[in-house]
Amino acid sequence: MKTMSAQQIKYYKEKFPAGTRVQLDSMGDDPNPVPKGTKGTVSYVDDLGSVFCKFDNGRSMGMCPEVDSFHIIHEQEENFEPTMSM
Repeated sequence: MKTMSAQQIKYYKEKFPAGTRVQLDSMGDDPNPVPKGTKGTVSYVDDLGSVFCKFDNGRSMGMCPEVDSFHIIHEQEENFEPTMSM
């Protein structure tokens, strides 16, 4: 894994402030990955650019934006409950 530039780290710190809700799409090569689709709340972004998150399933870990895939979830997505129409 290559080192992120100061500009990239600043970008991630601004994009993922503490309290931001995210959903994991996939984890790179973690031997014990958080399951795909798990939601969580960002705790902080460290000085290496890792996005640390407390997941709703109780796990906490840092995600590397260059290796792991995740996205911000917005309130309307969080509260959306599909309904069946008959």
